Amino acid sequence: MAENKTNAGQPALEIKGLQAWYGESHVLHGVDMTVQPGEVVTLLGRNGAGRTSTLRAVMGLTGARKGSVKVNGVETIQMPTHRIAHLGLGYCPEERGIFASLTCEENLLLPPELKTGEKGMSVEEIYAMFPNLAERRHSQGTRLSGGEQQMLAVARILRTGARLLLLDEISEGLAPVIVQALARMITALRQKGYTVVMVEQNFHFAAPLADRFYVMEHGRIVERFGAAELQAKMPVLNELLGV
Repeated sequence: MAENKTNAGQPALEIKGLQAWYGESHVLHGVDMTVQPGEVVTLLGRNGAGRTSTLRAVMGLTGARKGSVKVNGVETIQMPTHRIAHLGLGYCPEERGIFASLTCEENLLLPPELKTGEKGMSVEEIYAMFPNLAERRHSQGTRLSGGEQQMLAVARILRTGARLLLLDEISEGLAPVIVQALARMITALRQKGYTVVMVEQNFHFAAPLADRFYVMEHGRIVERFGAAELQAKMPVLNELLGV
């Protein structure tokens, strides 16, 4: 399928004038955002600012949406979610979605590979990146810790061949040692050429990892800046986020 091919020189993700609704509730009011291949970009903002809704709208998981969402140059605004996913997107929602009745490894093997032309990580590569999962491969989903469940939720996406990862609050509520492991994972994925868009409440987790930052408020982007500008932007971030 032609839409599965990456268009050279195009942004990995380009959002223009994105509006979205849940029923009658208008949650996004003209979001503009560009993510280049291989970048790690973080969406910052208070709860209710529209960050999760932006990820969901990219995947076609909100109600009505208007504007433009291009993935590797392919317009997706009219596409159903399953076709958007086959462009190489992997969405890791905050609730993780681990199947309690399946083992860790059965959860990992559950999603099919996407028809993107990109080969997903092998189980061996995933276990090398997440040694905890290798140790717990035969454990039921319910017996995994919160941190192990979060690792599994991301690992499951990596096996599909997705190269653009949308990660929602992956560090939330986890022990510092697990948060550090997830930070190493993000760094390793960037080195492998993955593109990552993170929604994060934990500013101190996101700050050293991201190439660029977008700040949302009331369903709009209100600030955008690169990692080199981070220190200069701290007074604004303190005002907007209370970091």
